[in-house]
Amino acid sequence: MIDFRTDLADERQDIYRKINNIQEDIPGIETESQDISENIRVGRVKILDAQGEEKLGKPVGTYITIDVKKLKIASDDDIQKASEVVTAELTKVLEKHIDKKDDILVVGLGNGYVTPDSLGPKVVKEVDITRHFLKYTPQYIDPNTRPVSAVAPGVLGTTGIETMEIVQGIVENVKPKLVIVIDSLASKSIERISSTIQIADTGIVPGAGVDNTRNELSQKTLGIPVIAIGVPMVVDLATITDNCLDIFIDNLQKESKSNEILNRLKEQSNYDEIKSALSIKEFNMIVTPKEIDELIENMKDVVVRGINFAL
Repeated sequence: MIDFRTDLADERQDIYRKINNIQEDIPGIETESQDISENIRVGRVKILDAQGEEKLGKPVGTYITIDVKKLKIASDDDIQKASEVVTAELTKVLEKHIDKKDDILVVGLGNGYVTPDSLGPKVVKEVDITRHFLKYTPQYIDPNTRPVSAVAPGVLGTTGIETMEIVQGIVENVKPKLVIVIDSLASKSIERISSTIQIADTGIVPGAGVDNTRNELSQKTLGIPVIAIGVPMVVDLATITDNCLDIFIDNLQKESKSNEILNRLKEQSNYDEIKSALSIKEFNMIVTPKEIDELIENMKDVVVRGINFAL
């Protein structure tokens, strides 16, 4: 099976095409894209059957990617426009699975003390929680308000408890109709760090993109629909080096017009060889930009507003 080293379905599709040297549509997979504005683009990858599932290593379902350019220098207006797109896309997914007043549980995965992994806990802190108001002071709440609860379960290393065990216990007691999971993802492109949002109706396997796979959170394991909202925050070192090699070859090709050896080198995946060469005492080196603090704050605002307005 292909080592995709990314959680993004559209990147997995690109990798599959490159490795198999194909340009046409991949059987079992449908794609479409739409430019919302100069800085916002929405893409959709639909995995239709077991054939598409096997090719991309992702479950059957819909994967929506919202790419936001220049988020590092985004104004509040830019953040608001991006959040409105998140609201629109998330609302469509919610309407497919539950009614407007059904209970929702929001789960912020990750470690709040590690910046690239802190998106989930940061988002949960600002989600509009309503379940307790509806239960204890319903006279002060709009009767059309949806019950929303939220939790940041932490990580195994600090709690000693698997995330699945915590979320499963909450679902059994609170009985929401749907779970929204927020998590940091891995990408194959440094350009997509904190500038892409993936919304998937298939749940999530925490840690899969950084070789730290935990138990999946999905309808299969929780018994109710699970929507995953993920944002790439890290790229592994071998992937960056592989990308740099492609850029290096591109520059050489521009100067030499054509070179068969360089063409063949670029067409093949050099990831495994690079990963082996970069291995430092078997550590898997993960990279995140130095501006990650401000990037994650901007993306947190986009995701929080998108969720709050959708709910």
